Amino acid sequence: MRRVLCLSLALVLACGAPAPPAPPAPPTSGWATARPAEAGLDSALLVALDRDFAAGKYQYVDQMFVSRHGKVVYQTTYPHDYGKIYGGRDTVPGIYNYYDPGWHPFYKGTRMHTLQSVSKSITSVVFGIAIANGDFKTIDTTAMAFFPTRKIGNLDPRKKRMTIRHLLTMTAGLDWDESSTSYTDVSRNNAAMMEKSPDWVQYVIDRPMAAEPGSTWVYNSGATEMLAEIFKQGTGGKDLIDYAREHLFTPLGITNYYWKRNRLGLPDTEGGAYLEPADLAKIGLLMLRQGIWNGARVVSADWIKQSMTPAATARGDVKYGLKWWLFPYGPNKSKFAWTGNGWGGQRLIVLPDEEVVAVFTGWNIDENPALPIPEMIDRLVAAVR
Repeated sequence: MRRVLCLSLALVLACGAPAPPAPPAPPTSGWATARPAEAGLDSALLVALDRDFAAGKYQYVDQMFVSRHGKVVYQTTYPHDYGKIYGGRDTVPGIYNYYDPGWHPFYKGTRMHTLQSVSKSITSVVFGIAIANGDFKTIDTTAMAFFPTRKIGNLDPRKKRMTIRHLLTMTAGLDWDESSTSYTDVSRNNAAMMEKSPDWVQYVIDRPMAAEPGSTWVYNSGATEMLAEIFKQGTGGKDLIDYAREHLFTPLGITNYYWKRNRLGLPDTEGGAYLEPADLAKIGLLMLRQGIWNGARVVSADWIKQSMTPAATARGDVKYGLKWWLFPYGPNKSKFAWTGNGWGGQRLIVLPDEEVVAVFTGWNIDENPALPIPEMIDRLVAAVR
């Protein structure tokens, strides 16, 4: 049975009786709440979306969280028995076994949900904070300079020209394929092969080049994993997860999180973060508020502008910034939704003009279709009065 968290959300259709007015509260100590109508949203359309999730229209959706103007208006969970759904498909235990219900999609029975590649977007935010703090110099420098003690395979002039910006925009030029096969295919999927290797970073930097850096967009999780070591080298030994805790999670009041590490102890920047929906939404709200949280600057407005400015064309009319997907919507598709996008249906959606931040999580793996971002954007926009 699904669980709708009413609190002071006052969804008459979803929860029954009206709720009292939401007390004022800064987001750091928890989200302030409002009724959908008070926030200028159509509750009937949100309830319709909720019911579609509960009925399984979008397969396995686990959580729904919708806010507007910095107040949460709707949050719901949809329990699934993933031990039964995916049980027995992979008997190898461990944190990279996507069928292990102790690790996926929830972290060991908590409400913290795997974010998969939304972790990439968070990694980008951490880089922006470090640059603003003066702890990391610039992303416009060559990436290979940050691996002084490693022997690098297939090193050619193109690889030497690869910059950190190329890694952030998925235009590294490395020979890489993780889009044509499943993430469970350890014989052909480069991301899966990386995760099975003893040294993830070495696996990535040894890949041959396929294009000039900056010329071609290719989705590459390994490029983000390189950033874990680059961050440590560029900050004089600081750990990216520790830095995120001090400079991102703590200011935002995020205390419940888990972030996996690879086999050598480096942060799994390509897909290892776990958060509760309300806390992931705080990161979206931070972006919406141009890096300001409770009157204090956390990340620079310039970094957010760079992150949400198209640097490459990803797929069709979808653009890509600094680890953020930019989905066109609205009249003549003249606006961009800022999104974090993770395998299995992890979705952070920010509609900047509408001041809407939404989070959806799920676990549609194998052949199950993931939650369609354009459709979610359209349904959220339609709810705005």
